[in-house]
Amino acid sequence: MTKHHRVIPKASAAKILHAANRDRVSDKAAEEFSEALEEIGLEIAEQAVKLSKHSGRKTVQEADVKLATRN
Repeated sequence: MTKHHRVIPKASAAKILHAANRDRVSDKAAEEFSEALEEIGLEIAEQAVKLSKHSGRKTVQEADVKLATRN
């Protein structure tokens, strides 16, 4: 099995799951949740970059991220 460098660590994903339900969270559940968060985050980031480029900027700003999360 190849090791995947996680942007969102499993431990952080597990903390979010714990905050949502206060029950035990398996290692596999934390791993799957981490991967899902990364996919969603990448989609938002790509949209935010498109918005900044459309506005003629190279820098992604807070407003770009906020707008990207609404879509």
